[in-house]
Amino acid sequence: MRIIRVYRINGGLLEKFTPNPAYLTRLRRFHKKTRFTISLLSPIIAPMKIFIPLFAVFIACAAVPALAAENPAETPAAAPAEAPKSAGYLEQARELTIHALALIGVRYKWGSDSPENGFDCSGLVSHVFEQVAGVVLPRNSQSMSKVGAKVDQSELQPGDLVFFNTRRRPFSHVGIYIGEERFVHAPRRGREVEVSDMHGGYWKKRYNGARRVVSN
Repeated sequence: MRIIRVYRINGGLLEKFTPNPAYLTRLRRFHKKTRFTISLLSPIIAPMKIFIPLFAVFIACAAVPALAAENPAETPAAAPAEAPKSAGYLEQARELTIHALALIGVRYKWGSDSPENGFDCSGLVSHVFEQVAGVVLPRNSQSMSKVGAKVDQSELQPGDLVFFNTRRRPFSHVGIYIGEERFVHAPRRGREVEVSDMHGGYWKKRYNGARRVVSN
């Protein structure tokens, strides 16, 4: 004899019970109908088992570009290319520094502005800027102190003009800043073009300011 176990939910609990003959008859009929319905649908269900996953893949592939367009990945912005003027300024500042350093050792001569005859302070600066940048500067340091833009000492760049009070009057001496708190200048009679430290006691006390003639 075949034993049939039937379970039901009673008050939220699953419990086993013994069905009466009429209940078993209805249960067998329902089972036969279900099996018949599934057998009729099997030719349709079988292809769907293949088609549905493929359709899901298709939908997923179509959705990815749309999601990417709506939520683009955050990527660091490319650094803008440096403007030609800025590149030109850096190159010119470098050339000014190199040209000024190449004149170290040229003798001091008051009122002169050529390597052959010698330089005074403003003559050296005028010569370097005219040769490198094509800029014609005034012939004395006080007039030079009014050319270009004022620069704070903390923002000095190679190629800036630095001024000092060496004759008991402001802006009576000028040199070309080359970086690292140093400048090239023609100091005085009996000396030659040289590099000096702006933080040295003598120059630190006499510093008057700076100007930027060649700008970016």
